[in-house]
Amino acid sequence: MAEEKSSRYIIGLTIFMGLVGLLDQFLSQVEGPIMVYILADYGVSASEFAFWQGIFAVISFAVFLISYAFDRLGRKKGILILILALGIPALIITIPMNLYLFLLVYSILIMATLSNGWEIPIVEEAPAEKRGLYGSIAFLIGLIPLFAIVAVPIAESLGWRWAYGVMFFFALILLIPWYFMRETPRWLAERDKLEKKLGIGTALKTLKRKDWIYVLFAIIVYIIWTICYIMMRSWGGYYYVTYQGYTTSQYSTILLIGALMTMVGAILGGILMDKFGRNVTLLVACIGSFIGLLFIPTGIVIFYWLGYLCMPIILGYIMVYYNEIFPTSIRGTAVGVVNTISRIGYVLGPLISSLLLLFFDNPQNKMVGFFVVGAILILMPLFILFTKPYETKGQELEAIQEDR
Repeated sequence: MAEEKSSRYIIGLTIFMGLVGLLDQFLSQVEGPIMVYILADYGVSASEFAFWQGIFAVISFAVFLISYAFDRLGRKKGILILILALGIPALIITIPMNLYLFLLVYSILIMATLSNGWEIPIVEEAPAEKRGLYGSIAFLIGLIPLFAIVAVPIAESLGWRWAYGVMFFFALILLIPWYFMRETPRWLAERDKLEKKLGIGTALKTLKRKDWIYVLFAIIVYIIWTICYIMMRSWGGYYYVTYQGYTTSQYSTILLIGALMTMVGAILGGILMDKFGRNVTLLVACIGSFIGLLFIPTGIVIFYWLGYLCMPIILGYIMVYYNEIFPTSIRGTAVGVVNTISRIGYVLGPLISSLLLLFFDNPQNKMVGFFVVGAILILMPLFILFTKPYETKGQELEAIQEDR
């Protein structure tokens, strides 16, 4: 068993990783409440913007380089690279530029938000019986809905670009706790092996058949979740403002409550994972998300909030389960493969949204079909449960590695 650090350090690490998650989550979510400002500024339709968003999302496949750095350089240096990859593009976006340059920088930023590398130190440091809880607490902190509170006021006073730019200064502040972060003992124990991996190709060869099976499972769940979440996150505000008659400020209130529900979902997901297991958690979260998406077009906001409650449970499952299921020596690389290939969702999500908006963005349909398609898609990860994936609840990482 790897050396255990004090509970005080683990708590501090959890808070710090949660704040990195907050930086990540803010920058990936902020487009929702300010989408109407972006569309108005560039003078493009919703379908056209979604199309180009999907095309430029190809850049996000480079996320593997960040994940690979977590294995090659260590968890601490990996976190530094992640913070900088989030903060610097956020500042660059404040410079006036045309749509295509904006989407270029935006895609680099989104690429960084997709690594989720801030979960790895917690998975490796937390006690086995509390791994799901600590991971969910960090996820919970990351879900503090700052974007829902400040995005619209910033957009109206400073311009929508600064809704991104303010997070550069937050990234600078995070360098202070990063200085005091220690390398994880599990990575240090594997360092000699890792140093023999001279390149990405060599690292990929260390993944065994069982590893690739779980990589495939993770990719399926992540792609489907990404597509459905983009549909709800990016176009929920557009739906409420365009077809339900809400103002941007009124929608901000709806979004704020939805964002608070994601925090409830994060902690609920941790409890479900530790008490009932990872597989049960996925089942409950997918069914809840299905109901939420299916009934969003009724205009009853409680279903929108249900989606925001259950979607983060699925993401929490992905972050915890598909970090702990892989051996320490390949964890960053395996997760990097998952995150890289899963970026297909960040291409397909906008492109599917663009296509569905062409069909359903009209006064007759009022986007009903748009959300119904999303509801059907979110049930697809449940087919994985028929393969009886390995249950990791309450087990040490070393035991998981040996038994799996």
